[in-house]
Amino acid sequence: MPRKSYICEKHTHMLKAGVLGAGHLGKIHLKLLKLSEKYDLVGFYDADKNASKKIEEEFGYKSFPTMESLIEAADMVVVVTPTIHHYDCAKKVIEAGKHLFIEKPITKTVAEAEEIRDLAKQYKVRGQVGQVERFNPAFMAIRDKISNPMFIETHRLAEFNPRGTDVSVVLDLMIHDIDIILSVVKSPVKTVSSSGVSVLSETPDIANARIEFENGCVANLTASRISLKNMRKARFFQRDAYISVDFLEKKCEAVRMKDAPKELDDFALVLTNAEGKQKQIYFENPNVDSNNAILDELESFAEAIKADRTPEVSLRQGTEALRVAMLIIEKFKSI
Repeated sequence: MPRKSYICEKHTHMLKAGVLGAGHLGKIHLKLLKLSEKYDLVGFYDADKNASKKIEEEFGYKSFPTMESLIEAADMVVVVTPTIHHYDCAKKVIEAGKHLFIEKPITKTVAEAEEIRDLAKQYKVRGQVGQVERFNPAFMAIRDKISNPMFIETHRLAEFNPRGTDVSVVLDLMIHDIDIILSVVKSPVKTVSSSGVSVLSETPDIANARIEFENGCVANLTASRISLKNMRKARFFQRDAYISVDFLEKKCEAVRMKDAPKELDDFALVLTNAEGKQKQIYFENPNVDSNNAILDELESFAEAIKADRTPEVSLRQGTEALRVAMLIIEKFKSI
């Protein structure tokens, strides 16, 4: 009897979760929600009936006949449909009074994102955007050391994959770095300039952008989905420090410079500037814990819902990342 009582109590505290869209990423969300101790997976809805039947038979996840029936059965819904359907799906979830986890980019347009953000406030539900790099263990290990960066450089290069080419490389790849940058630079965007080239797709496959902030910080971003190798790196330069993050290899490093002490040991690395001032260099390699970033972002959302607090990547932040991405895309057209 005691064990049965414990199981009932555990399920009482689990959020009922549903997934809209069961493509490549949707199946990953289904698997992780099933594994999570914070969620009780009720099932999924996908417009492709044949694919839904195969997924149901292969994995045992319950397929709902309509979007509305899935939303009704859940406390929280993950939207992993193509971006063009994000707005319609998110609106139905929120208007049903259910919490919303929506993959990036939040919607197709800034106006749609603003409406979703405002609707969530109106219906008093929580919303989180799936900016998974915020939960990358390398970034998490070092983000507290990033303070007031004044120059940032990012490279996000990927081999060509037809999946995702329905949107520009800015919305497909660069938006990850836009979100990371906006999360560490505490200043409004001043100006944006960019260039983009379409090579294989109808939309740009390679892009470079420069974002200038009102506090003087400058960010230079490069994204490509036609590279011969994969790369996901960011470098942050701030007063007396250089910080690097390798999102792909899950590595990070901080190089700090402090005034050199009068007594130096034999192994000290010291630089002397033009004014004759000596700086000692210190290398920091924070411990990077292994994790599943998608599971972590889903479970952090569950915690935000239960604590009634703002999620790690809010709908407002998702909207701002999209706003900057769209400014970058608009600049392509003015070239």
